[in-house]
Amino acid sequence: MRKIRYRVAMSLDGYIAGPKGEIDWIIMDPEIDFGAIISQFDTLLVGRRTFETMVAAGRTTMPGMKTIVFSRTFDPSQFPGVTIWRETQNKQVASLRSGSGKDIWLFGGGSLFQSLLEAGLVDTVEVSVIPVLLGGGVPFLPAPAGRKKLDLTAHKIYMSGIVSLQYAVK
Repeated sequence: MRKIRYRVAMSLDGYIAGPKGEIDWIIMDPEIDFGAIISQFDTLLVGRRTFETMVAAGRTTMPGMKTIVFSRTFDPSQFPGVTIWRETQNKQVASLRSGSGKDIWLFGGGSLFQSLLEAGLVDTVEVSVIPVLLGGGVPFLPAPAGRKKLDLTAHKIYMSGIVSLQYAVK
């Protein structure tokens, strides 16, 4: 079975984007092998607001990955090569998870993470804590959210001050 892995950068005070959705605070650490990370996935699950950020940056897909966006407002014909799901469809996500292929990257954002976590569809939480305090923005896990227990499975500290933590969802 494929795993759905919420892999995200977070500020030390718990935000995955700044107040205006900005991500310019994320450090691109040369010690982190992004190619090796990306090669573990063949599917991206993306929320509407995160996808809007991707569109603004001029990148709606990643090479070699299927992109699935959860949005009630996007017109699928505007984004060739992208699959638009109108609702967070737990049955479709569960079916995707039970299919063959590489792991699935829950790319963002916090609201999508919250809904899939509550449905029991997230297998791991993998967060890179960036040494910055934003003071506000898009929370890692929006309230209200239910309590979930996690087991630490890996961690690494980088010279840049980034702390990478990996947890299995119980």
